[in-house]
Amino acid sequence: MAEEGSGQSVEPAAAGAGAGGGRIGAIKGQMTRGNAKSALLKAGSRGDIMFAAGVIMILVVLILPLPPWMLDVLLAMSITLSVLILMTTIFIERALEFNVFPVVLLIATLFRLSLNLASTRLILANGHEGPGAAGDVIQAFGGFIMGNNFVIGVIVFAILILVNFMVITKGSTRIAEVTARFTLDAMPGKQMAIDADLSSGLIDESEARQRRQDIQKESDFFGAMDGASKFVRGDAIAGLIITGINVVGGMIIGMVQSDLSFAQAADTYTRLTVGDGLVSQIPALIISVAAGIMVSKGGLTESTEKALVGQFTSYPKALGMSSGLAVALALLPGTPALPFLFLAGITAGAAYYLGKKQDREAAEEAAAAATGGPGGAPRTRPDGSPAPAGDHPPPVEEEPISEAMKIDQIRLELGYGLLAMINGGANQRLTDQIKALRRALAVETGFVMPSVRIQDNMQLPANSYGVFIKEVQAGKGDLRPNMLLVMDPRGEDIGLPGEKTREPTFGLPAIWLDPANREEALFRGYTVVDPPTVITTHLTEIVRENMPDLLSYADTQRLLDDLDQEHQKLIGDLVPSQISLGGVQRVLQNLLAERVSIRDLPSILEGMAEAAGATRNLTSITEHVRTRLARQLSDAHSDDNGVIPLVTLSPEWEQAFAEALVGQGEEKQLAMNPSKLQQFIVNTRQTFERLAQQGETPVLLTSPMIRPYVRSIVERFRPLTPVMSQNEIHPKAKIRTLGQI
Repeated sequence: MAEEGSGQSVEPAAAGAGAGGGRIGAIKGQMTRGNAKSALLKAGSRGDIMFAAGVIMILVVLILPLPPWMLDVLLAMSITLSVLILMTTIFIERALEFNVFPVVLLIATLFRLSLNLASTRLILANGHEGPGAAGDVIQAFGGFIMGNNFVIGVIVFAILILVNFMVITKGSTRIAEVTARFTLDAMPGKQMAIDADLSSGLIDESEARQRRQDIQKESDFFGAMDGASKFVRGDAIAGLIITGINVVGGMIIGMVQSDLSFAQAADTYTRLTVGDGLVSQIPALIISVAAGIMVSKGGLTESTEKALVGQFTSYPKALGMSSGLAVALALLPGTPALPFLFLAGITAGAAYYLGKKQDREAAEEAAAAATGGPGGAPRTRPDGSPAPAGDHPPPVEEEPISEAMKIDQIRLELGYGLLAMINGGANQRLTDQIKALRRALAVETGFVMPSVRIQDNMQLPANSYGVFIKEVQAGKGDLRPNMLLVMDPRGEDIGLPGEKTREPTFGLPAIWLDPANREEALFRGYTVVDPPTVITTHLTEIVRENMPDLLSYADTQRLLDDLDQEHQKLIGDLVPSQISLGGVQRVLQNLLAERVSIRDLPSILEGMAEAAGATRNLTSITEHVRTRLARQLSDAHSDDNGVIPLVTLSPEWEQAFAEALVGQGEEKQLAMNPSKLQQFIVNTRQTFERLAQQGETPVLLTSPMIRPYVRSIVERFRPLTPVMSQNEIHPKAKIRTLGQI
């Protein structure tokens, strides 16, 4: 009996040995099928080997002759493959979803040409045997298209060649060239937009990396399509030449070797050749159309049929006008009215339906706007009365004022001629240098530099740039993107040909030098920098000058939060009971104003805690913190030999400054006679300029009480000159006095 639902039959045991032998054979057959299935699965899992084997088979077809039945199978495969490629290009939404198309195009073209060669071999060798000499597929195409008149077949074949070569292939090639050119030209702008979004925090690093990869894939794809389109064009030319060879060569062989008459040879070989040409050119035409669709849909973000239907049905008036034209053509004398009236009815119905649909959607949007949106409150006039739906147009959504009021902490604007620096070599990229600058400043000063927003500015000259701090321009400069900036560290004239200029950061004399002379400039001991480094250096100095303004209240809180857990008790005891967070911010700003590193934040907080118990004066607290940082300050201002070069303030000037201080506490200020103050400025400038000519960069040493006031005067004419008090010189530091003011 058969077991219900099992799908198998149970044979009676009485079948004896014969039945047992049958079961053994069935088991062996199942094992054999299982082994074959396992082998197929293993072969399928090694796609690289299968692909390589397929390419080798194509090359074998180019060399070895094929029997007619195998040629029929391969020709059917060629037609199916071409249709598959065309359907894939139609249904994909973005061109990059089928970025293997150039490789597929090359393989398909090579496959089709190999079949052309195989069919040519069969036609020339066996053409005298009749129309079936090259297989049934070629015979069927030749007979179906040509019928009993080979002239019709030749004309149809010639038209296919003309359409493929002159229309589709030529147009696809041109579109591919233009698309590749514009895609490559647009890459710098796209890369800059990604870097700007990353710097402003709109996207994270992973998304920026993905977008860069997409841009790179897009440029590679359209570049490959530009070259692959040449395969299609060459294939059309090769098909035309092969057809001529088959006809002429076949007729010669038929008449000379097979004793056929001219009429017989012409009919037989022309029929075979045109059939072969049709079998080859129809897939070629299909793939040419696919290539044209691929390069034409570069800007589409949806499948082809969705784009066509959506855009054609967006304008009912166009359908209505087409319907009217069809009716007018139907009324012309002698014109068959039925086809035109049928099409006019379809387009008129579509125009009516789509027009009503758009009117209904517009009414719904107006109603939603009138009621403040779905579920919202109704709109009102300025006097408070309800506003009817048609009283005012729906309000245009504007960017929130809060977004418009946001300012960039640091912004770098580039002229269009400098955009290439955003996408230069691995060591030339401006964005990479800015990232390195942020890390270097954090390690050196303890100040976390805000993100730099980079954007293009078409109002700037092509080779100019500008640096903005909180929307205020803090620096600008002009560059030569393809040249090098050369400076002489000794301040002498540069003995190389180039364009004279001024280094934008410090205003030093320099020249723009051709990169070919780089080695000679380095050999002469000149300083050579590239344009991205010029911008980075300028940006570094601007940030150093504006670090106090860039350290915000939120940044201060973030610095405190980032300290280790072991320091949180100190912060809890200090802020806000002894000093407010704003006071901590102000002390840190005072230190950064004199380019003192705040990286040792625990020591700074300990100094604040010590001073806050005796005074609330932030200037006094800052001075006490500087005393706690004596080791750091002494090391920062030591020369290569570990010695601090000093210029001291004479006792007369010490007394003059002390007597000029008026007020108490926060109200204390310097009130020195202007003429005496001018004398101090002249003496200080002369002393430091004389020592600078000797290669010295000394520190101005004063007493602790007057140091901040002396510094406030010196920073106006020599902002980079450090001013220290005796308490800030570490006891173990070595000093050397170079002069006195």
